[in-house]
Amino acid sequence: MTVSRALRGAPDVSAQTRQRVLTATEQLGYVGNRLALSLSSQKTNLVAVVVPSMSNIVFPEVLAGISTGLEGSGMQAVFGLSDYDSRKERDVIRDMLSWRPSAIIVTGLDQPEDTVRMLKSADIPVIQIMDLDGTPIDFNVGLSHGKAGEEMARALIASGRKRFGYIGSALERDLRAAKRKAGFERALHENGLAIIGQRLGDTLSSVSLGKYLTQQLLRDEPNLDCIYYSNDDMAAGGAFAGIEASRTDDILMAGFNGLELAAALPVRIATSKSPRRLIGEVAARLACGSMAPDIPSSGKITAFVPEITGIVPGNSGS
Repeated sequence: MTVSRALRGAPDVSAQTRQRVLTATEQLGYVGNRLALSLSSQKTNLVAVVVPSMSNIVFPEVLAGISTGLEGSGMQAVFGLSDYDSRKERDVIRDMLSWRPSAIIVTGLDQPEDTVRMLKSADIPVIQIMDLDGTPIDFNVGLSHGKAGEEMARALIASGRKRFGYIGSALERDLRAAKRKAGFERALHENGLAIIGQRLGDTLSSVSLGKYLTQQLLRDEPNLDCIYYSNDDMAAGGAFAGIEASRTDDILMAGFNGLELAAALPVRIATSKSPRRLIGEVAARLACGSMAPDIPSSGKITAFVPEITGIVPGNSGS
């Protein structure tokens, strides 16, 4: 019984006894049975995390933030991928809930009704991340993608840009990118402007797709002075297309996420820097039931505002 209490971190076990027990477990190669412990509590020490993709650095950085936020808590994250597919996301969530996690972190606020119903009935903290444009189930950590699109448009207009193109991909699946595009168009409309031409891909975003679609758009709309992309991956591909076409002096490429890739390119890309690692860390703290006092929070909603970089106000040149 003493060994059991020591391994569970019970407060009535002295530090000396706990260290003796831990030393013995290391020598024996003993691994405790968390599933057995969960039978009485009906919960494990797992935090389920569902993200849509690992194809670029965005969500790995979110996961790194979650890992940091869980340090020292005794909680362990387990990850699942939805591939921007709501049906696959539902199945992944169902499988993860069957393990009786102590909390679940889910990307976005646009889950179908049956998935929402399943999450609500789980009776554990549900932390939805990356997006604020919608109605959260429980906790919500992220930013407004609609406002991010609006603010980027206003900043580009203030810099003197007037002839806009748009390039994105799989917007029916990447709903946050679709929200940024809608916000971008709203701000253009408020200023008497509109997107002149656009190209939309069917597959998920990539640098190569961004380059290919930019080549098409520049061929058909040669008078553009700015192209807004669904994210920085696509904008980086656009920059390579602009370099090959010698158009980087008169066209500004603008993306979203603030990836290091964009900063490393030989031409400037405008972007909105999202605090994705911090979003993951805050979500993990909420999953553990702890929040740092320096994190901006209002009730169950923690809102961040992306920082726009790469735009020179009042100057439409490069």
